[in-house]
Amino acid sequence: MSRFPETRLRRLRQSAPVRSLVRETSLEARQLVLPMFVREDISEPVAIGSMPGVVQHSLDSLRRAAADAAETGIGGVMLFGIPEVRDADGTGADDPHGILNLATEAVAAEVGDALVVQTDLCLDEFTDHGHCGVLDASGAVDNDATLDRYRSMALAQAGAGSQLLGLSGMMDGQVAAIREALDTEGFHDTLLLAYSAKYASAFYGPFREAVDSQLTGDRRTYQMDPGNRREGLREALFDVDEGADIVMVKPAMAFLDVLRKVRDAVDVPVWAYQVSGEYAMIEAAAANGWITREPAILESLLSIRRAGADVVLTYWATEVAGMLR
Repeated sequence: MSRFPETRLRRLRQSAPVRSLVRETSLEARQLVLPMFVREDISEPVAIGSMPGVVQHSLDSLRRAAADAAETGIGGVMLFGIPEVRDADGTGADDPHGILNLATEAVAAEVGDALVVQTDLCLDEFTDHGHCGVLDASGAVDNDATLDRYRSMALAQAGAGSQLLGLSGMMDGQVAAIREALDTEGFHDTLLLAYSAKYASAFYGPFREAVDSQLTGDRRTYQMDPGNRREGLREALFDVDEGADIVMVKPAMAFLDVLRKVRDAVDVPVWAYQVSGEYAMIEAAAANGWITREPAILESLLSIRRAGADVVLTYWATEVAGMLR
């Protein structure tokens, strides 16, 4: 085995050009997706207090922001809708005139040829109880009844022009149910992104402000226990078997080990979501002068890519695209 001084590992770090030449993991704008929020009852963007720099958009500001995002060269946008009125079944979710479907039509018309227009397929933003599915008489989430609602949502979103549906509800059988519904109605090319390993995480807090969540209690009966890694892999394998085109690990930062295991086990693209709490922590630390903001952002994203993510959903997508130019 070679020893110092014959072997000098620092040779590969001696200058910026050398470091760039031998870097193992890259970060490119096309590997980033921007989550965006659109709210029904506003005419101007509304700032989200716990997510500095992120807003709830009006339809008009969403269209403009999507066009700006397309100019940066990012890979796509993921749309979340915030309705004015909610009910127990989340009927606004599959209403063709509901906020998310109207926003999807607008963004698809504006930038559908430039990036991948994606939609969140989940009921939590649309229900008056804040859960990701409909409830049974006991107040528990009814998995199979929820699948019927997801089928209807999928058809509405695909009909509105969504190119990729983000299945984030964590219901058993959701991928197979939605794929069958789409194929039956001729939407063979609509992509399915399964949020396969989605954990019941403390890092979702700012997102709940962003979507004005009505949730009381928690989602631990359907989102995953943070202590389980093997189960995350099992979920991903089930979703691939059911027809998922892409699988997701969420959150990213606290579950990089799960991300690596999933990447090694499946042969479809693997994505990760850098969630609102991850964003908020870095922004807060930088605002207090405790860390240097831009290097911390880039390092956090590079770590997610290094762990195996082909694409990262991040609220910094367009800003980072500018940094990378």
